[in-house]
Formats: sequence, C-alpha cells, structure tokens
Amino acid sequence: MANITNRTDFTTYCLKKLGFPVIEINVDDDQVQDRIDDALQYFQDYHFDGLQKVYWIHTITQNDINNRYLDASQAVDTANTPLEIAGISRIFPLDDSQANTNMFDLRYQLRLNELYDFTSASYINYTLTQQHLRSLELQFTGEVPIRFQRHMQRLYIDWAWGMQEAPVGQVVVSECYAVIDPEQYGLVWNDRWLKEYSTALIKQQWGNNLSKFAGLQLPGGVTLDGQKIQKEAADEIQKLRDEMSTQYFAPLEWFMN
Repeated sequence: MANITNRTDFTTYCLKKLGFPVIEINVDDDQVQDRIDDALQYFQDYHFDGLQKVYWIHTITQNDINNRYLDASQAVDTANTPLEIAGISRIFPLDDSQANTNMFDLRYQLRLNELYDFTSASYINYTLTQQHLRSLELQFTGEVPIRFQRHMQRLYIDWAWGMQEAPVGQVVVSECYAVIDPEQYGLVWNDRWLKEYSTALIKQQWGNNLSKFAGLQLPGGVTLDGQKIQKEAADEIQKLRDEMSTQYFAPLEWFMN
C-alpha cells in the first residue's frame, strides 16, 4: 500500500496487518474506530509530531473583559483554520501605540534622537539601551502571568482588564501548541509509530473479545486462545509506549517558561 492519507485506508492497513482477510478479526467496526481514536489521542498528547507551534491572534472585546479570560475554543490560526489548543507558553501584546505617539516616552526619544537616519547613526547604543530597558521591565514588572488548562479552553491573563493595559481593541498574540488534525493533514495517518500502536490496540481488543470464549473448541479441534493474543498485544503496547517516552516525547515548553 502506498502512503496512507485517510482514515479508511489506515483502518484497512491495521486489519490487514493482523491477518485480515485471511484470518477473521473478531472485532466490531465501532471497536476498531474507538481503538484508533485512543491511539490518536495518545499520539497527540505525547508525540512531537502530534503537535504544532502556532500563533493565535486575538483582538480583545468587551465580552473578554467581562469574562476576564480569552476563549481558546474559538481560536483560529492566521489562515482562519480552527485550532485545538493543547498548551500556551506565553503572550505578546502587540498594541504599542502609546510608545509610538507619546513624545515623553523614552523609547520615542531614542527613536527620534538615535535612529532618525539609519545610514549615518549607529544602532549599537540603541540596541544596548533597549536590552537594558527590557531587563528593568522584567526586574520590576515581570512577564504577564497567564493560566491555561486544556480541558477548560480558557486563557486567563492576570492583568488590568479594561484598563490601559488591556482595553477593547488591544491585540494579543499567544504562542500556542495545537493538535494536528489528521483529517486536515493526511500524512499523520502514515506515521509508523501510530500505525503500529493502533494495530496493537486493535489486537488487544481482539484478545479481550476472544477471552470471553476461553477454552471453547471449534469444529476441527481448533481452540480459541484470547489470553495469548491479549498478552502479545500488551507486550507490544508497552514496547511502543517505552519507545514513545525515550524517542518521541513532545517538548513541554508551556511548563518551562
């Protein structure tokens, strides 16, 4: 089979790997899809290829100010594609109009006096001064504290909502990690680890189903051995999870920042 790019071909691949159609796989279609969903969830939670770094741009509304949080369930990327946010590492307020228009602001004066002509003025002093100002800002003000929980899909920002710091119309850019949707990006279905893990979960379900008929002898003297299939699948699942933890874990930057 060529590269797998959709759920139907992925399901067929997993069943064929277990022996279908030569061997009857005693697993209901709904059970197969449930195990694939379980595999996808594990993949998206832990695999570095299950997440993507995105920037969510949002303009603060009066409703946001009333709620005192941003609704991440409505998040879209720059192409207006819906996002399922898994984690948020930091925010970047974009509205710097005050620094640009207030003539008494230090940054305004630096730009006016130091960088009026890029062809003759050195930007070294300006760069060093900006770094010094940023260090002072971090020392006395610090980063804006944020709180985000994936299952709530709410970004709480601990600042003065509705005041000068966060008025209506303020633009906020959030650095996020979003789940990669396989229905949109079909190459996810061709991931080697995901194929093997999904197959192992379906195999475990097969063993669970057959274990209800342990010791039952079929015509011709064949005896069903669901426990053996269960054991083999459990070993394969554990091996793949160990491989995930040592080779494919996603970076947890939203916890480290």
